[in-house]
Amino acid sequence: MPPETAVRILPAAPIAVVEDDDAQLSANAYAESALEGAKRDGLLLAVRARWVALAIIAVILPFINPNWDVLYYYLPLALLALIGWAQLQVGKVGQSRPELILIFCDLALMTLVTVVPNPFNNLDWPLAMQYRFGAFIFFFVLLAGATLAYSWRTVIAVGTWTTGLWAAGVLWVYFVPNEQPGLSEAVKTALAGRPRMFEILDPNALHIGWRLQEVVVFLIVAVTLALTVKRSNELLKSHAASERERSNLARYFSPNVVAELAQNDEPLKKVRTQNVAVMFVDIAGFTAFADGRDPEDVIQTLRDFHSRMEHAVFDHGGTLDKFLGDGLMATFGTPFAGDNDAGNALRCARAMINSVDDMNRIRTERGQPHLQVGFGIHYGPVVLGDIGANRLEFAVIGSTVNIASRLQGLSRSLDCSLVASDDLIQQSRDEANSSKTLFDQLVEQPAQPIRGIEAPLVVWTLSAVASPGN
Repeated sequence: MPPETAVRILPAAPIAVVEDDDAQLSANAYAESALEGAKRDGLLLAVRARWVALAIIAVILPFINPNWDVLYYYLPLALLALIGWAQLQVGKVGQSRPELILIFCDLALMTLVTVVPNPFNNLDWPLAMQYRFGAFIFFFVLLAGATLAYSWRTVIAVGTWTTGLWAAGVLWVYFVPNEQPGLSEAVKTALAGRPRMFEILDPNALHIGWRLQEVVVFLIVAVTLALTVKRSNELLKSHAASERERSNLARYFSPNVVAELAQNDEPLKKVRTQNVAVMFVDIAGFTAFADGRDPEDVIQTLRDFHSRMEHAVFDHGGTLDKFLGDGLMATFGTPFAGDNDAGNALRCARAMINSVDDMNRIRTERGQPHLQVGFGIHYGPVVLGDIGANRLEFAVIGSTVNIASRLQGLSRSLDCSLVASDDLIQQSRDEANSSKTLFDQLVEQPAQPIRGIEAPLVVWTLSAVASPGN
C-alpha cells in the first residue's frame, strides 16, 4: 500500500527530452524494427511490381518485334524475375552485400541485353545501331522498383551502377567497333546537303552526347528518388516512434483517453486540482497463497488476475496507475475529468468482483483455491501534474489516494469485497448516468475510523457475491 505521502506516479506522456542512451537506443530499435517490417513489405511489393512489369513487357514484345528472334529476350526476362525473387530472400534494412550483388546482376544483365546484339538475329548492321531502340528506358523500371524497397541506398546503387555499366557499354562499343563505312556513305549520299540530319541518322554513330544525356537524367532522377525515400524513412521512423508512445500510453490509459492525449501537444504539464475517483485492489493473503507453490503457477495466476482487472479498468474509462504486486491502483477522472467518474469507478469495481467470481469458478473446476480480493474506492480532490527534472512523470497526489488505500484495507475487517466512501456513493447518485441498480446490495455502515484522518468516515460495503449492477 502507498506510504503516508500518498504520492502515486503515472508514466508521463511522451516528451522530447531524451532520458538516457538506453531510452534512445530503445526508441531507435523500435523504429528500426518498424522500418524492417516496412522494408519487407516494400520488397514484396517491389518484386510483385517487377513480375507484373515483366509480364507486361513479355506481352508487348511480339508487337514491338514480330519476328522469331524475339524469343531470345524471354530468357533475360525470366532471369530478371528470378533475381527479383532472390532479392526478396536476402533484402534487409541497411547494407546487405548479397542484395547489392543481385542489384548489380540486374543492371549488368540489362546492359548486356541492351548493348549486345541478339545472337539469333541475322541482321548485319553496325553495333552502334543497338542504341537506336531506346532500350535505356527499361532501366527506369528497375529504378522504380528500387524505391518500393524503402532503401535510399538501393536507389543510389541503382543510379550509380547504371551510370557505370552504361558508360562501360558505350566505351566497349567505341573501342571495339563494328562499323560499316559503306552504310554511312550511302546515307550521306542520300542526305546530301543535310549534314545535321546525316549526323543524327548515321548508322555508325554512337552519339556520345545522347548517351551522356541518358545517364545524367537517370542520375538526377535516382538522386531525387533516393532523397524522397530517405525522407520517407525518417517520416516512417517518426511515425513508428509516435505509435510506440501511443502503445505505451495504451498500457495505462483507456483507449478514449489515449485518443485524446494523442490529439493534444502538452495535455499533462499544467498542475491542477480536480476531483478524482481512486480505486485500490488487493488479493488478501496472497503471500501465504504463493508460499510453497510452483512459481510459474503463481505468476500465471497473477497474469490472469491482472489481465481481468486491466480490462475492467479500461472498459470503464479508467486509468491504470500501476500494478502493486498482487494488486493495483486505478483512477477515474485522470488525466481529464469526466461526467461520470465516480459512477464509472463503482461500475468498474462491480465488474471486477464479477470477474473474480468467474475466475474462482474456473479455479474450483481445476481444483485450485479461491482468491479473496478486496476493493476500496474514494472520491475527492487530488493534485495532478508532472514532477521530475529530465524524467517527467505524472503524479496523483493527495489524501484521497491515502483514503482509498485505507478503505481497501477495511474490506478485510468488515468481511466484504468492496468498501466505498460515502463521498463516492453520493457523487455517483448525482451523476447523470446513474441508475438504481448500480447501488443494489450496497450496505451503509457506521462511520469508520481511518488512519491519518481525524473524523470517522461513513462507508458503504458490498458482500463477496456481487450483483451485475449497471
